[in-house]
Amino acid sequence: MILGKRRKKDIFNTPAGKMFDVFNFILMGLFGFITLAPFLYVLAGSLATELEITTRGFFIIPRDITTEAYRFLFMTGTLIDSMVRTAGVTILGTLVQLILTFTFAYPLSRRNLRGRKLIMKLILLTMLFGGGMIPTFNVVRNLGLLNSYWALILPAAISPFNLIVIINNFKRFPSELIEAAHMDGCSEMKTFLKIVLPLSKPIIATFALFYAVGIWNDFFSALLYITDTSMWTVQIVLRQITTLSVTTMDTVVEGILEVPQTAVRFATIIVATLPILCVYPFLQKHFAKGMMVGSIKG
Repeated sequence: MILGKRRKKDIFNTPAGKMFDVFNFILMGLFGFITLAPFLYVLAGSLATELEITTRGFFIIPRDITTEAYRFLFMTGTLIDSMVRTAGVTILGTLVQLILTFTFAYPLSRRNLRGRKLIMKLILLTMLFGGGMIPTFNVVRNLGLLNSYWALILPAAISPFNLIVIINNFKRFPSELIEAAHMDGCSEMKTFLKIVLPLSKPIIATFALFYAVGIWNDFFSALLYITDTSMWTVQIVLRQITTLSVTTMDTVVEGILEVPQTAVRFATIIVATLPILCVYPFLQKHFAKGMMVGSIKG
């Protein structure tokens, strides 16, 4: 056993093995930089002057750091209020979507459910054909959901693709485990809550992140269903900011500070992206496992 370990260690300590490790580090580092470079440029641009952005080209460290763009974004408090509203909608919407998706997926994963094949065909049908924007708008209006945050949550409460992935994940659970719970007197609901869900933390974290990102970045639904400006989400507010002309900016600021137009647009990207980036580290452990669901069948 010890000899086997030594031989395995010697293989990785050979010149070829060391060169392969160096090549991997360089290649992965290059890919990592290519991935991060656009974000670093946007971050640097949000802290740079308008002159530097227009004359310098690509850079990741600004020469003259200025926070005028962020001061302009947060000077009225409108953006902060919209971020708080959007955070509330995101949290509530994610909970609703997770509850509906998982409670719908578990029964469909049970082979003894009557009509399961018909329901699955109907789910697949919704992936191929949709009602369209106008019919969906009419449904939301007739339900009285206009100018309601429920209009941003309920129409997309269950994603058919996510539902099918979760159903396949539940099918991987050993049937002996479910049968043992039933023999101990557990009902289907108790089995789902006490056994299935605790063992599904990786996939819960994965789809919680998917749903949260989708709701946070949702612009079109808010544009369609929310006409009250006091209820605008952060994406609508950021869109209003980025479409302002230089003249409009100067009128709003009234000479209090000089606002670089391009830097403001870069700052809006950072503001819209940063909350999700702050959430990801807490879900990264489970997210990495959940992404492997369905890729390898044991």
